[in-house]
Amino acid sequence: MPDADLLLTGISQAVTPRPGGPHRGRAMSDLELIPDAAIAIAAGRIAWVGSRSDWHGAAEWEIDVAGRAVIPALVDPHTHLIWAGDRFADFEARTQGVAYEEILARGGGIRSSIRSTAAAGVEALVALALPRVQALVASGAGTIEIKSGYGYTADAELASLEAIAALRPLVAADLHSTLLIHVPPLEAAMRGDYLAMACDRLVPQVAERGLATAVDIFIEREAWQPEEANHLFDAARSVGLAVKAHVDQFHAIGGLEAAVAHGALSVDHLETSGPDQIALLAGSSTIGTILPGVTLHLGIAAAPGRELIDAGAAVAIATDCNPGSSPLFSTQQALALAVRLNGLRPAEALIAATCNAAAALGLGDRGAIAAGQRADLAVLDDADWRTVAWTLGRSPITRLFLGGKEISL
Repeated sequence: MPDADLLLTGISQAVTPRPGGPHRGRAMSDLELIPDAAIAIAAGRIAWVGSRSDWHGAAEWEIDVAGRAVIPALVDPHTHLIWAGDRFADFEARTQGVAYEEILARGGGIRSSIRSTAAAGVEALVALALPRVQALVASGAGTIEIKSGYGYTADAELASLEAIAALRPLVAADLHSTLLIHVPPLEAAMRGDYLAMACDRLVPQVAERGLATAVDIFIEREAWQPEEANHLFDAARSVGLAVKAHVDQFHAIGGLEAAVAHGALSVDHLETSGPDQIALLAGSSTIGTILPGVTLHLGIAAAPGRELIDAGAAVAIATDCNPGSSPLFSTQQALALAVRLNGLRPAEALIAATCNAAAALGLGDRGAIAAGQRADLAVLDDADWRTVAWTLGRSPITRLFLGGKEISL
């Protein structure tokens, strides 16, 4: 039995997806529950997990969590934390019945955030984003994806990605960057030039500088069309970047189909996905990421989480934290909302927010409590793990270990 740097004891339940995700369909209910557990950690990874009575090794340090449940730290695979300005006027307009798409067409919405963000420097963007990241970490997130996307120029997008890089040494969570090509210019004559710039200059430069691991695009009637997205996907794949897409948020116009055809890591939103899209996704390797904060904030239909799982798809959950459609600053609350709004069962929601969310980022070394996995662990405030799906309005996370080290919440 291996020795350990740290041994966690007093664990009422160690609850985990089985390693080897992503999990699909019925396998999304298959949690392993180890009562009266201990977890041994060495060099930032889990060295052993099992019943406390079965541990016979030595540990340099031991922490008793006093009869609480332990789950893997959560993974948030879709956020937009780099923004300046606010969208309060948009919020107030929606309370008066103005549709989100109409606000976007008027030059508000995402375009409003683009103007403010482009005017801010990297230092200001870091200062604005830091408390947002810290809020997600306090809610149990050990790994967080952050997108660019609030820029109409290569320089503005690069500044956002540079801000994400500058955030990394400031936080304990593992931050992953995605280049997002969000919305086209309002001027139709500039649309093709902007896309060409993204494909020919921006994507290669981002890859060369290591500023992102994936490229995302918003495919929607008021944004990019599937045929345009295909060019971006080809450009990303040609320089070794993974691809993903915002699809089927307001209209199913073929974005999911295009992304799956290009082997996308994930397709995100899915609020208007129908039986054909669900079946296609279930038969693919692509993860379907649902964003319940959008449903709550915009009052639109919920993504068909229940139907996706019943069809055999792999589903992940994310906050989509952003200033316009999902000002949700808790990864745990996204998990809890997916149970209420998307029809997931608690076990499915936990898997969707851990190992499946990691898979949506192309990561297989986290999201489960198993030997060899990153020692990213959340200690809950209850002896029963289901508090993570039950609790609303406060965080049930009392202690968080990332890379085997306890961090301050």
